[in-house]
Amino acid sequence: MRSLGLLLGLAVTAIAVTVVHVRVPMEPRADRDARFVPRPEVARVASLGFQPLVADIYWMQAVQVVGAETSNPARHGPLLGRLVDVVTTVDPWVGHPYRFAAHWMTGSPEDVRFANRLLERSFEYHPDDWRNPFYLGFNRFFYLGDNQGAADALDRAAGLPGAPAYLARLVARLRADTAGLETSATFLAELVRASEDPQARAQYEAALLEIDTERRARFLDEAQQQFRRRAGRDLARIDELVRGPHAVLERLPDEPHGDVWELTDEGRIVSGRLRRRYEPFVHENDLRRRQSWARQAEDGEL
Repeated sequence: MRSLGLLLGLAVTAIAVTVVHVRVPMEPRADRDARFVPRPEVARVASLGFQPLVADIYWMQAVQVVGAETSNPARHGPLLGRLVDVVTTVDPWVGHPYRFAAHWMTGSPEDVRFANRLLERSFEYHPDDWRNPFYLGFNRFFYLGDNQGAADALDRAAGLPGAPAYLARLVARLRADTAGLETSATFLAELVRASEDPQARAQYEAALLEIDTERRARFLDEAQQQFRRRAGRDLARIDELVRGPHAVLERLPDEPHGDVWELTDEGRIVSGRLRRRYEPFVHENDLRRRQSWARQAEDGEL
């Protein structure tokens, strides 16, 4: 009888796995519409008690969508959102997919808010994981400019086991609306340390390097002001800061990308690699996004 029961169990498992493979397409779907992904509640019912297996299949599709995109994975935000929604509905005890969505779903305000809702879902199933409210705080601060909402999320994270002690200081800055360059740097440094995704980690490291570039550019701004007071005129060339009768520095700080410092036509000092200055919440891709969102808001589309 035991052997018969075991055989029946194996047969049921084999049938269930076959059904799952028939119902769930295995190829990545970056070239297909998010409407091809089933509703999460339907996927949960169809999982036939094999929730982790079904969740893994849709999770692999989400990973493949990002892996197959060479320029801007965030443009697949709606598709990624549907896939991760299925994953976290079918098996809400998964961990990394919540944070994966938070990183890659940044192509529009709607995508960011969708990712934030997924992060909020994680709180019920991972109540002691400080990383999920931390990512929620980062998204609210970095992409939505919502300092108070970010502070609320970090306040939650700060009280959980293993949370970095500096989160309380970040909360205070955000509550006081004094967040800026150093707040961005603190967020990004933690994301570099905690990221489980090498591709995401590389992007955070690039953003941190840009912040370091801005720190040095601001040092040069101060030198430029000293030069203006001493010479009674604006800089004509960068090297006037270190050469000539009105020099104010012994040497220029290194440009972090290994490039040079340049003076724009407007008289602003910039990195020769970046050709622009850093602003809180903004790096190259995000600058385009935020400008696009602002235009849509003006046109009443958001």
